[in-house]
Amino acid sequence: MKILVCISHVPDTTSKINFTNGDSEFDTAGVQYVINPNDEFGLTRAIWFQEQQGATVTVINVGGPDTEPTLRKALAIGANEAIRVNANPTDGFFVAKQLAEVIKNGGYDLVIAGKESLDYNGGMVPGMIAGILGSNFLNSCTSLTVDGNNVKAIREIDGGKETVSTTLPLIIGAQKGLVEEKDLRIPNMRGIMTARTKALTILEPVDAPLNTKAVKFEKPAPKSAVKLIAADNLDELINLLHNEAKVI
Repeated sequence: MKILVCISHVPDTTSKINFTNGDSEFDTAGVQYVINPNDEFGLTRAIWFQEQQGATVTVINVGGPDTEPTLRKALAIGANEAIRVNANPTDGFFVAKQLAEVIKNGGYDLVIAGKESLDYNGGMVPGMIAGILGSNFLNSCTSLTVDGNNVKAIREIDGGKETVSTTLPLIIGAQKGLVEEKDLRIPNMRGIMTARTKALTILEPVDAPLNTKAVKFEKPAPKSAVKLIAADNLDELINLLHNEAKVI
C-alpha cells in the first residue's frame, strides 16, 4: 500500500503572532514552525500501517525551502521519502491542484491530509483534492482500518460518530482521535540521522489560478476585565447578560 501524507508547515501555538505591511502579511520573524497537528495524527497512523502492513509512506508539502525542516522531521518520525512542491501556499485551491497532480502521477492508494490546518483553519484542501481527482473521500476521520482494498472508518458528525465502509483509493481528512496523543512519535537520534539520507524531491508547481487573496489580518479584541457578581444578585446578572454582553 502506497500512502501519501500531506504536511502543513504551521506556527507553533505558543508563538506570538504579529502582522506587517499594514496588517496584510503575516510576520514570520521569531516564529517557530511545526507539523500541523491534524497532519501529525495522520502521519502517525500512516507509520502504523508501515510497521504493521508494510506500507510505504511519502510526505508532501507545498511551500518554499523554509518548510524543509518540517519535512525532515516527518522523515525522522519514519516516513520513507518526502516531496516539496516549490510554491507559496497562498490559496487552498492552488494547494489542492498541486497535491492532486502529484497524487495522479504517483499511484497512491491512500492519501491522508489533516482536515484543516492550524493557521488558516480553511478545511478545504482534502475535499478539493478528492473533487479534482474524483476519488472516494471521508472527512473528520477518527479511526481507520485497511484490509486489502477494503476500508472501515469512523468519522465525527454533528451529535455523534458515523461508521463508514469504502474502498481504496481513498482520501481522508484526519483529526485528533485517529491515533491517541500518547502514540504520537518524537524523532529519536537514529531517526534524525537516517532522515538526512532519505530522498527529498523538489517539484515545480503546475499552473493553477489563485482564487483568494488575504487582504487584511486582524487580531481578536483583548479580553475585557472580569466582573464578579454576588451569587444571590440574579437581577444584576440578568441585566449584564442582556444589556452588556447581549447574549440573552
